[in-house]
Amino acid sequence: MADPREGPPDVADLFDRYGAELRHYCAGRVGGTLAEDIVAETFLIAFQRRDKLLDGPVRAWLYGIASNLLRRHRRTETRALRMLARTGRDPLVPDVADRAVDRAHASAVSREMAAVLARLPARQRDVLLLYALADLDYDTIARTLGIPLGSVQSALFRARTKLRAALAAANSEEEL
Repeated sequence: MADPREGPPDVADLFDRYGAELRHYCAGRVGGTLAEDIVAETFLIAFQRRDKLLDGPVRAWLYGIASNLLRRHRRTETRALRMLARTGRDPLVPDVADRAVDRAHASAVSREMAAVLARLPARQRDVLLLYALADLDYDTIARTLGIPLGSVQSALFRARTKLRAALAAANSEEEL
């Protein structure tokens, strides 16, 4: 949290500190190219609203901005997850033939996971991906999404339960 006596932190310093982390999170959601745009827009908004940085933890505030921007791109994310579920090819990652054999099993699992992720309610998907991709703790996720801590725990539990069930089903099909 910024010290009110020092004024708002320099947004360039925040970019140096959190830019790569936010890009990794956003790229996992909507692909690298769009992630660059979302991170840039996140820091533009942070600069425009830098006076509000004194109100709370900076990292959660930045993830909150990025998550709001990602909501606008939910259709793109859902379409990509459905394509991965349908074809086994992740449209957000360049196709590299050398890795095809190593990824055969991972592809089958990824397809099922992508199908489950595409069907998750928005809150469950946001919570799960903030936890798994951004490596945020429950409290930071709650602040990021502006929801109670119990809602984070509940949404993460439900999302994990659905993913486990899908993985168990996929593993039992492989054994047949």
